[in-house]
Amino acid sequence: MDKRLLCVRHGDGPIDDRITTWCGARNVRLDARGPWQGDALGEVTDDLAGVVIYGGIYNAYDTSLHPFLNEEYRMIDAAMKADVPLLGICQGAQMIAHHLGAWAGAPAHGNHEFGWYEVTPTDDGRDIFPQPLHFAQSHFHTFDLPGGARHLARSALFENQAFAIGARVVGVQFHPEQTIAGFQRWQTRGENSGRYSEPGVQTRDQQTALMLEHDAAQGAWFSGFLEGFFGGAP
Repeated sequence: MDKRLLCVRHGDGPIDDRITTWCGARNVRLDARGPWQGDALGEVTDDLAGVVIYGGIYNAYDTSLHPFLNEEYRMIDAAMKADVPLLGICQGAQMIAHHLGAWAGAPAHGNHEFGWYEVTPTDDGRDIFPQPLHFAQSHFHTFDLPGGARHLARSALFENQAFAIGARVVGVQFHPEQTIAGFQRWQTRGENSGRYSEPGVQTRDQQTALMLEHDAAQGAWFSGFLEGFFGGAP
């Protein structure tokens, strides 16, 4: 049976990230859907290799303002109950934590991470992060660890960068799926929106230098992670 990876997205930008590349190489059908534009997420079926909840602009707790988030929470709950691999990226990680009763939102320190920041493994995270790595970041919200979660990684500005619940649920605050082309689009939007004036944000020149230095390592790490997490799909 052909397998599919359900990718829950929060915008209409190009679908050209590293998850797309991995699906193509593994002959896994990328099933991209956007509840924000009315897409239903369906049910957990035998062909479902896993679920990815992407990052986005929506607050994890704003279900009254954005009712479509309830459809995403329904799928998060269904995937966990069915023991289907579930990966949350940025907003997605915040949503998984929030669904499990943890706080998610803007921390009191007010810092942003927009650029490439070093992420350091905890003792419990060294099986997933053997060493510190720089990852693409674009956020100012964060999450507390849900009950029963393993704390996997931290950065200098944000203590909770990654968590796992059992072997089938992982949330990461950073964006390992992002490519150089995708991050350059973020940089252009950041200049147009004034993001570079926010506390903690790297300059565009700093971002570019770090991106060129660390993008290959980010890509290699994420390829290995995807293979281990979703790789039994076909």
